[in-house]
Amino acid sequence: MHIEQLYTGCLSQGAYYIESDGEVAVIDPLRETKPYLERAERDNATIKYVFETHFHADFVSGHVSLSEATGAPIIYGPTANPTFDAYIAKDNEEFKVGKLTIKALHTPGHTLESTTYLLKDENGKDHAIFTGDTLFLGDVGRPDLAQKSNEITQEDLAGMLFDSLRNKIMPLNGDVIVYPAHGAGSACGKNMMKETIDTLGNQKKINYALRKDMTKAEFIQEVTEGLMPPPAYFPLNVKMNKEGYDSLASLIEKASLVTPQKFEEIANSTGAIVLDVRAQQDFFEGHVPCSIFIGIDGGFAPWVGALVKDTKQPLLIVAPEGREEETITRLSRVGFDNVLAFLDGGMEAWKTSGREIDTMHSVSAETLKTELKNASPVFDVRKDSEFENEHIPSATHTSLEFINQYLNEFPSDKPFYIHCAGGYRSVIANSILKSRGIHNGIDVAGGFKAIKEAGIAVE
Repeated sequence: MHIEQLYTGCLSQGAYYIESDGEVAVIDPLRETKPYLERAERDNATIKYVFETHFHADFVSGHVSLSEATGAPIIYGPTANPTFDAYIAKDNEEFKVGKLTIKALHTPGHTLESTTYLLKDENGKDHAIFTGDTLFLGDVGRPDLAQKSNEITQEDLAGMLFDSLRNKIMPLNGDVIVYPAHGAGSACGKNMMKETIDTLGNQKKINYALRKDMTKAEFIQEVTEGLMPPPAYFPLNVKMNKEGYDSLASLIEKASLVTPQKFEEIANSTGAIVLDVRAQQDFFEGHVPCSIFIGIDGGFAPWVGALVKDTKQPLLIVAPEGREEETITRLSRVGFDNVLAFLDGGMEAWKTSGREIDTMHSVSAETLKTELKNASPVFDVRKDSEFENEHIPSATHTSLEFINQYLNEFPSDKPFYIHCAGGYRSVIANSILKSRGIHNGIDVAGGFKAIKEAGIAVE
């Protein structure tokens, strides 16, 4: 028996590869199928099943592409209704993978079709559960993503989740290993642990949602309390996961390298967003006017989803040389398939063509310390929880997720300073402000970490 967790940090997502006697099951694969196909070839094994725990909202799964490439059926739990061919498992139905058995446990609550897969070893002993978004480490899946107008509420779903946990998961032995679909950083839960594997016994001790003495009413209140609005792209990803999508290869083939002139023509004729995915310093030194910075070396795909929102939005990309295919791949993970073109030769070609460039100003935290004495305005774009924990007393909180709601708060007649935790999100925010015509923002290099190191007072 071999179990491998393929964890993607950008999405805080875990896919799983399970092999026994030359047969493989893949659970919740990412959209790019190459890693699973190559691994199976290396093991001289055949992918027999592609299991999906539910219709994912935060990423586009690779189930359709992997099934097409291997002939393996896609397995969903009870009540799932995809528009493509799939096998809908019954509750407690079992599937053989080599000497192993995978049992489908219908665990509705996060979504109606949510299913946990229980893995039994060759002796029939319960070995592990692949919980999808039903059970995380330290948390459970949010119950507000599958509401259907007035038919079902988040409280209804939370009640179902309570029953699923108590009736299907908590009765299992404490030595059963928990393999969740997400870890810390995912928007599918509120307070996940940074670890990605644990035992069920330990989760019963430390996970608030698995308290033995918890009533259903208490559970519903705690699970639904403090939920932030889900990112706008979530329902669009659900739709793609239910209805299918174009192959990654076709997306890569469609997006060509074009000259600066053609790049500009496409931008003017289509209303495409120019997305600059280079390093922050490169963006500071020169970028296409009105372009948005979301660097590929940060939390790239989720921030594109949160800020661009519409997965059909046409995109023009300024990327580091040689990373064009990686950019398309990572955008495709969250359903952004409409990349029209890349700037051939990057910003050097743009500059050489004589076209206008824009820059962004950055200062050190030491400089900010001086400016605070002059009562210069400061904007903090970190998350609510980060700001509430510690912040500069005079700072205005304008969380990046909702930056467009705060546009009227930024002064247009004087410089202001903008920071996040380390410098990545503040550059994103400042680029969005500049694209909206607000050009007097100054980035604080190093963010809040540098601010504290500079001795600036916080509360």
